[in-house]
Amino acid sequence: MEKLLLLIQNNWLNAFAITWFLFCFRGYMYYAASRAKHTSCLVSMLHMYRTEWMLRMMTREVRIADTTAIANLERTVAFFASTTILVLAGLITVMSSAEKAINLVQDLPFVVVATRQEWELKLLLLIVLFIYAFFKFTWSLRQYGFVSVMIGAAPLPAENPSEKQVRAHAERIATMASMAANNFNLGLRTYYFSIAVLGWFMNAWGFMLLTMVIVFVLYRREFTSTTLQTLTMSSGAEK
Repeated sequence: MEKLLLLIQNNWLNAFAITWFLFCFRGYMYYAASRAKHTSCLVSMLHMYRTEWMLRMMTREVRIADTTAIANLERTVAFFASTTILVLAGLITVMSSAEKAINLVQDLPFVVVATRQEWELKLLLLIVLFIYAFFKFTWSLRQYGFVSVMIGAAPLPAENPSEKQVRAHAERIATMASMAANNFNLGLRTYYFSIAVLGWFMNAWGFMLLTMVIVFVLYRREFTSTTLQTLTMSSGAEK
């Protein structure tokens, strides 16, 4: 315990920087999820479009186009999942040759020379982030598979389902598709925040600054972007 306290005292700036990063990382995730429940944003608007999509899907006898669209989404998620594995392999390789990496960057401008233990801690944070992203991507991939199954199980128009049944099936499938998309979004956000961690290899102040920049970029894209404005042009969204 005394060694831990001494380590924190000697590295108070790094301890503050990682605390600030974790606060921003988890805080933005919570803020975005909470605000999406009562404010128009990319998450809420896309859920509306998915619901409309699934309502129209319920009126079609042949649903090949719908399953093809889901398969295209799965391929995108699978690409990021496989890329994350490659990134993890690269990070583990760098950790095994930390001394060479330290010597490589120590002459760059604004770089604060770090000890091997500090360098390994920074790499460990990146590894944890990409492991988190990998789990989110693979869970998203499975959920998109569930969406395909749910589309296959949905009643056909020839079966004359009631309007209540049609809406219930459409909303369940849209909800599952939104869950898959949200997990994919969490993985992408983690990629964004991992860029901020790269600033930590220079100095702690750059790390904290980049973290704030990432939060601003994510907020702007999800809540105030022209993409969101385009999505809200739908007549259904304006009602």
